Amino acid sequence: SRWEEEKKEDGVKWMQLEHRGPYFVPPYEPLPEDVQFYYDGKPLKLSLATEEIATFYAKMLDHEYTTKEIFQNNFFHDWRKEMTSEEQEIIKDLGKCDFGEIHKYFVDKNEARKVLPKEEKQKLKEEADKIQEEYGYCILDGHREKIGNFKTEPPGLFRGRGEHPKMGMLKKRIMPEDVIINCSKDSKIPEPPEGHKWKEVRFDNTVTWLASWTENIQNTLKYIMLNPSSKLKGEKDWQKYEVARRLKDVVHTIRAQYRKDWKSKEIKKRQRAVALYFIDKLALRAGNEKEEGETADTVGCCSLRVEHIQLHAQLDGQEHVVEFDFLGKDSIRYYNKVSVEKPVFKNLQLFMKNKDPTDDLFDHLNTTFLNKHLQHLMDGLTAKVFRTYNASITLQEQLKALTNPEDNVAGKLLSYNRANRAVAILCNHQRSIPKTFARSMQVLQEKIDAKKKQVEEAQEEVKKAEDEFKDTKDAKAELNVEKKKKLLKRLEEQLAKMNIQATDKEENKQIALGTSKLNYLDPRITVAWCKKFGIPIERIYNKTQREKFAWAIDMAGEDFEF
Repeated sequence: SRWEEEKKEDGVKWMQLEHRGPYFVPPYEPLPEDVQFYYDGKPLKLSLATEEIATFYAKMLDHEYTTKEIFQNNFFHDWRKEMTSEEQEIIKDLGKCDFGEIHKYFVDKNEARKVLPKEEKQKLKEEADKIQEEYGYCILDGHREKIGNFKTEPPGLFRGRGEHPKMGMLKKRIMPEDVIINCSKDSKIPEPPEGHKWKEVRFDNTVTWLASWTENIQNTLKYIMLNPSSKLKGEKDWQKYEVARRLKDVVHTIRAQYRKDWKSKEIKKRQRAVALYFIDKLALRAGNEKEEGETADTVGCCSLRVEHIQLHAQLDGQEHVVEFDFLGKDSIRYYNKVSVEKPVFKNLQLFMKNKDPTDDLFDHLNTTFLNKHLQHLMDGLTAKVFRTYNASITLQEQLKALTNPEDNVAGKLLSYNRANRAVAILCNHQRSIPKTFARSMQVLQEKIDAKKKQVEEAQEEVKKAEDEFKDTKDAKAELNVEKKKKLLKRLEEQLAKMNIQATDKEENKQIALGTSKLNYLDPRITVAWCKKFGIPIERIYNKTQREKFAWAIDMAGEDFEF
């Protein structure tokens, strides 16, 4: 198997890497003359750079973001910076800007694209395929491997998740001068677009990225990487789950140790032990240290403040309850009420004593100190491994508990989604209810009602056919009964399937199943479950996911245990 080819020496990821470099977003196309921007009711011709940024905002007019004050303020601030001095003199109030015509132009353009004749669509597809062929593959150690995201991100307005303080800021266009290229010395070095040059060309075979640049909003590095289906990515994925599986053998020892440390004489050890308990029991993220004022006020376990938890000796009939309320990664709110063991509760009271709400809860602890300790307990162990381990073990246990071998495929898939949902809830993977949810539920309900009517009619037909057979005892009448019963059975199955679909839709409306499915769940658990219960793998993983998890589909038999 290509997953088990010869290993390279430590740290070396490849010996040969050749590619074309990134595909750059085409330059901005100006608006037609008859599509105008209005300021204070009068048409105003904008310079090209200013017009381009105006189109970013116009395209988002029907989006909730453009109603948010922080988005509007950030956009207007960044837009004004790019204007000519003449434009700055005129455009001083976003409220007087009218992007309506520009918005309509893009909506119409989108609609026109949807109804293009088949030949036109085919032509566009061929052009996209040509770009994919040229830029979307690299040669890595003699294998032709697919590249993940070979296009640079287009310029636009930053959205962020949750209530991100930087939403609305201008994401600038990436130029060749921003890009570092990585390839092998003896390969054909990619040519930059005409009239441009690369920021730098590197020959670093200890990393797996092909090109990188720094984006201007968060100042983070962006990379062009191999496609998840590539050998290198597959190996990395496989190793990640193997580390989590190793944790299974030592997790009992680790749990016994942190329980013992709850009573330690050193406050540092006590804090570490309570934090580890939260990371293990609640799958909290560790929470890395951040630059002052760098990003949104988000925290993880180690960076929790006193204001983020409340202690209740008794609540809702439970003892020793900790009520968490904070913004986690991507500004997603984490709210949970958990009954904890008494020593944990007592320790939290101690950690909170004589502190202000904005003081650190774990003031003697940071992520580095915690991860050092974990590394000492097991090679390769970090706080994140606990999340992967607990997610995967939860899926495996839930699948065992929920799957009924007698169920049909739809029933088994509902059980799978329920098991996946238990993991998503554990990991706090939420989403806002989709805008189209109510409408699509209504459409489904109408279909269910229509199907119910068909079932009732079919029941009547069966009854009629049976009465006729009773009267005539005729072979033809008997065949008719069988035929009507078959139809009824088929309609009842269709109705049951629709009802399952509605249940699933309702239960999933605020839960994001995809994140855990792609990043925290060992795919071999799913593959084994599919093989054991005869569920086609494509009912759970789409084509892209099947390529990403090719290694697991190859490896796991129906007896695989995480």
